[in-house]
Order: sequence, then structure tokens, then C-alpha cells
Amino acid sequence: MHESEPSDDWKWQIANRITNRQQLEAYLELTADERAAFDGEIPLSFAVTPHYAALLKNDALRRTVIPTGHENNFGTGELADPLGEEEHRATPHLIHTYPDKVLFLATTFCSTYCRYCTRSRLVGKSAAGLQSLEESFHYLETHTEVRDVLLSGGDPLTMSDTVLDGILSRLRKIPHIRMVRIGSKVPVVLPMRITDELCDILRKHRVWLSLHFIHAAEISPETQAACRKLSDHGIGMVSQTVLLKGINDDTQTLVDLFYGLLEINVKPYYLLQCDPVRGSAHFRTPVEKGIQLIRSLHGNMCGLAVPQYVIDAPGGGGKVPILGAEQIRRDGDDVVFINYEGKEFRYPDPVA
Repeated sequence: MHESEPSDDWKWQIANRITNRQQLEAYLELTADERAAFDGEIPLSFAVTPHYAALLKNDALRRTVIPTGHENNFGTGELADPLGEEEHRATPHLIHTYPDKVLFLATTFCSTYCRYCTRSRLVGKSAAGLQSLEESFHYLETHTEVRDVLLSGGDPLTMSDTVLDGILSRLRKIPHIRMVRIGSKVPVVLPMRITDELCDILRKHRVWLSLHFIHAAEISPETQAACRKLSDHGIGMVSQTVLLKGINDDTQTLVDLFYGLLEINVKPYYLLQCDPVRGSAHFRTPVEKGIQLIRSLHGNMCGLAVPQYVIDAPGGGGKVPILGAEQIRRDGDDVVFINYEGKEFRYPDPVA
């Protein structure tokens, strides 16, 4: 334990995660639906750091991490693996969907679990151990077409400095890999993890961070300090925001978030249509609304603050930027669109 208060220590935060109803009720008075969800079967792992739990008085944030009965309602077109990652699994840790980039699943652990998680089939569950990484490094060494590695999971920034430095060192020894990114929500849910030592590792390996923000209420003083520390160390940061029904699906909420991110040197990058993972219907907005929102943002804020609105094509077609209604057509309860390869994909979007 270092000299700061225990709650300011990231390892203390992980060791004291809230993982059941009784612990959560010390922070919040739960609704009948929330209590019932805990008493039943929760299909997705539940955990939240004490830091983030203190922010859950904000209803938008609360709905993204506390289970409800809606998670047990499986809609048409929803899948356990909506992006078809398992069909493109090259090694126990690598998903190779795009020709020139791979997804490196370094861990299944997150300090806080989002209820709409695309990888709810994996996170919080046992996975291939680190001893199996050698196969992945060999794959990358022999696949010279790979230029970009996205380290994700789970959340790689919950790993120890030693383990993370070791993985990044191996990746940077591969000459054809030009870009290394890490997907993380740690600066939001575990900002005390952003230490000078971690920043030194990320700077040494020239890592970009792809951070997950969904609401301006997440930009706490601790998160602001964490992102400014990363920026002061020269670490590039972009954000990915999932569009969520009743949480951030209005222009002013998104304007507040995206300007707030620019103020801490995080570039808004993607506004993602919520993936059709099982039990996510209560989070998903109509695609038409997403198009209206991105047009509204272009008219209400500076271009630097406006992300791309994208749909990650179900089945592994990759991210498709949606600029207007002319890109999509409706076929019953699906919208149909074309990806970068010219292939047709469907996204479940039931008519209200």
C-alpha cells in the first residue's frame, strides 16, 4: 500500500469491488426491479469499483452498470457474439477480422462491467492464461499483413505494469506492426490506475488509448486528472461512445460529453450504434435516430468534437460509418447496409 488513502489506490479499488446486492445497497437504494434482477439469474457478470459506485446517483450512469430484468429478454436478431468474433479467432487471444489489424484479447477482467457489453459472453469468465500468449506472438510475427494491434479484453489497463510492459515489448519487437492501441474504460472507472509509472510504459511503447465514455457525468475530477496526466506524458487518446436509449440519445447530452472530452484532450472518435448482444433491446436506439443526432451535432458544435456515427456490422463486417439515410434501406425489422468490402449486412432495428 502506498502513502495515499486506500481508496486512492487502484489495487485497493479492485480488491474492494462491489460484486453483490448487499454491497451495492450501501451506496444506493435499489428499485424493486434491480433487487429482483440480483435475486434471479444475471446473464452478465456484475462488478463496479467504489469510485464509480459513488457516481451512480446519476441515473444515466446507474442504468449502465446495475442489472435489471430487461437483460433476460432476448430479442429477434440478438446474438451472444454479435460481431462474429469467434468465427475469426486465430489463436486463443487473437481475433483477425480485418486484413491488416487484429484484436488482441489480453484479459477477460474489467474492474466495472457495462450492462450492454458486446463481449458479455467472455468478460468476468475464465479465459486462456498468459502462458498461451506465445502462440499469438508467433502468429503476429508470421502474418506480415498485420499493421495494427488493438489490445482489449476485458480491460488491459487492469493488468500489472510488469505484464502489460511485457506484452507491449513483444508487440513492438515485430517490425511490421506500426500501430498499437489499448481499449479501456479505466480512466473513467479506475482513474487512480493512471500512475506515472503506467504512463511511462504507454509512452515508451507509443500506445494510443481508445477510451470508453458514455456521459459527461463520468468526467469526474479524478478522471479529468487521469486524462490530463496521460496527455502530459504525450499519450494520444480517442473516445468511443455507445449510443444508448434514454441515457445519451439527445443532442445536448452528447454536446456536453464531447466538449467535455476535448477539454481533457480526448478526441471524440466513434459514436457507436449499440451492438445487438443478447438482452440489449432496452439500450438500443433506432438507427434513424442515430442519423438525426449526428446531423444535429454537425450543426451544433465544432467539427473537432464530432465523432463518426458507425454501425459495427453484425457477423464481422467491420465498422461502417453512417452519414445519412440514403446508405440504409429497411427490410422488415432490419436495416440493411453495405460495408467496406461491398457486402450487405443487416442490423436488427424493429419498427416502433
